[in-house]
Order: sequence, then structure tokens, then C-alpha cells
Amino acid sequence: MSTTNRRKFLFRGAAAAAATTAAVVPAAAQEKATKKVMYRNGKKPDKTPLFNGAVAYGNLLFIAGKGYHSEGDIKVHTKDVLRQIKEELERAGSSMEKVVKCNVYLNDLKDYAGMNEVFQGAFGDEPPVRTTIAAAGGIPGNSLVEIDVIAYI
Repeated sequence: MSTTNRRKFLFRGAAAAAATTAAVVPAAAQEKATKKVMYRNGKKPDKTPLFNGAVAYGNLLFIAGKGYHSEGDIKVHTKDVLRQIKEELERAGSSMEKVVKCNVYLNDLKDYAGMNEVFQGAFGDEPPVRTTIAAAGGIPGNSLVEIDVIAYI
């Protein structure tokens, strides 16, 4: 095959692949994604916050780490953190079953088994990918666990 014919062949193949991809990707996904901050009380605070608790970008939802800042063992802390996450997801139009990524930060790795007992099944039959680490220096606010998630809406 000559160089000219090879170029035409490759160009036609690339054009066909691009056309196929454009037809398969939904129109909504082809639109430009926009950032949307999900304010807890539905309105922007008067003063610029240190960080936002939930931000959507396109159909992705990013929820900042949640902790539990009261007395209790790892199971109490984990249960309440998961409750907070569930409420935040639902406020934004998502759910626990739509979480695709989860980061778990433990104050002490000895709490791993207890956290897992409560965590098991919290995200439905198909749990998200997860990273779990022990946070060096502890978690702010004396929480035994902090969890952040990424979900789709």
C-alpha cells in the first residue's frame, strides 16, 4: 500500500470512529459540563467558606469528608458518617447506590474491622471502589473516621 493510500485509509478509519463515538455518546454528555455548588441550606453563605461540602460537575457529585464529633466507638462514628453522606447525596439528587469512589480515613487502623462491620452493605449490592488509610496525626474534631465520596447524579 502506498503512503498516500495508507493515509487515506487511516483518515477514513479515524473519521468513522469519531462519527460512531459521537452517535453513541448521549447529547447531554456532549454538552459542556458546569460546576454547581450544592449549599447545605440552599443559598450561598455571606462569607466565602473555607471549602464547599458538595460540588457537582456535570453529572458527577463530589462530597467533602464527613466526620462524627461526639462520643462513641468506631461503629457509632461510622454509622453517623454514613447517615450524613446519605443525606447529602439525596439533597443533591443522588443516592448511596450511585457512589463510585469512597475514601475512608481512620484515626487508628485498629478500628478497621469495626468500621467494616458498619460499612458492609451501606452502598448497596455493588459497592464503590474504596481506599482506606490511617490518618497520620489523627482526624480533625476528634472523629474516629472521616469519609468522602464521589457519586453520579
